[in-house]
Amino acid sequence: MTVKTRPARRLKRRRRVRAKIAGTAQRPRISVFRSNRGISAQLIDDVAGHTLAAVTWTEAPLKDSARMEQASEAGRLLAQRAKEAGVGTAVFDRGGYQYHGRVRAFAEGVREGGLTV
Repeated sequence: MTVKTRPARRLKRRRRVRAKIAGTAQRPRISVFRSNRGISAQLIDDVAGHTLAAVTWTEAPLKDSARMEQASEAGRLLAQRAKEAGVGTAVFDRGGYQYHGRVRAFAEGVREGGLTV
């Protein structure tokens, strides 16, 4: 019996999700990465292989916030940048993380920012 570590289990879930989700130019994929210190996300066009917009917790308006506030504010900021890039709808890729806590707060922040997910 093989014992898998927590990151290995997350990567297995991530690959399973990525087999089903792909982003296009009209409907890009929002890829989320959550660490213990913060959250970051990208808006990705998988067909062209380009990142259309990105946000990370080390940016000035997000760095000193509490983690849950940071996640929702990062979602709103990404939605604003997506609108500037001409994107109105996207597919949410939770990256193997449970849709709970900061990942959920981020997704709700994206929706509050006006992006359809």
